[in-house]
Amino acid sequence: MHSFVSMRDLSKDNILDILKLANEFKNGFKSDILKDKVIASCFFEASTRTRLSFDSAIAYLGGKSIGFTESGNTSLGAKGESLVDTLKIIAGYADALIIRHPLDGAAVLAQEICSIPVINAGDGANQHPTQTLLDLFSIFETQGSLDGVSLGIMGDLKYSRTVHSLLYAATLFNMKLYFISPPSLHMKDEQLFILKQSGVQYSFHADVSDVIGKLDCLYLTRLQKERFDLSVPDLSVPDLSVPDLSVPENYKLSLSMLDNAKPNLKILHPLPRQGELPIEIDNTPYAYYFQQAQNGLYVRQAILSLLF
Repeated sequence: MHSFVSMRDLSKDNILDILKLANEFKNGFKSDILKDKVIASCFFEASTRTRLSFDSAIAYLGGKSIGFTESGNTSLGAKGESLVDTLKIIAGYADALIIRHPLDGAAVLAQEICSIPVINAGDGANQHPTQTLLDLFSIFETQGSLDGVSLGIMGDLKYSRTVHSLLYAATLFNMKLYFISPPSLHMKDEQLFILKQSGVQYSFHADVSDVIGKLDCLYLTRLQKERFDLSVPDLSVPDLSVPDLSVPENYKLSLSMLDNAKPNLKILHPLPRQGELPIEIDNTPYAYYFQQAQNGLYVRQAILSLLF
């Protein structure tokens, strides 16, 4: 594996190998495989968990990180340098590049023009493959398997890159999917086409209460407001393509909605959360999103190790 920009870069066996190594790191395995290596951590878009877990993974593996967390302070943001030139320059300073960017396909561009390994830390509404691996790791350690898991995905399914990456994994492990979202935030046709081609079972639901008793895991997402196209050329005509920026009540989780949940249900969320996941859920046995976030450290250690 030279680079990792999409879940399509991995086979089922590749994924299981990464999860196995991540589990070893979680259980205390140590490695200095990045000793004398410099990793460029370039976040052109805001991040907390992804950036810090990558920086932590690099440090635990004996490496050093360079980079930035706000592109406005770079020549690209302040002086009009092109993204291509910026990436070429950064590639000359480091042994690998971790990139997050608001444009779909930015990681693929970086892979094409950089001779060093590239890791996609999220590109627009396209993909977030390292998040998917930590999601899969969390599902595996709570359910004991990935094959045949009944997975509910609730919230913004149109713009959430974490969901788009997770769908590809679902095709490899024959998961059964339950989509719970407002009509304006339904899954895009191209993602549904991939599921149909792969024979994955999926269904649409207006209320999580209708399916909560069938789920092994419930994956929530926030509204990706930063990706909504809010331009409405004629304000006298309602633009039905623009989602409502408020979270409808039936797409917010509540304690009462969990009354009929299976004992093994675990609630996952890539975070940050908003109104869809109230803090009252935190103290229930179903909550697993903070452990899920911590698993990002071990999974990213595994990815970096395998790249080198």
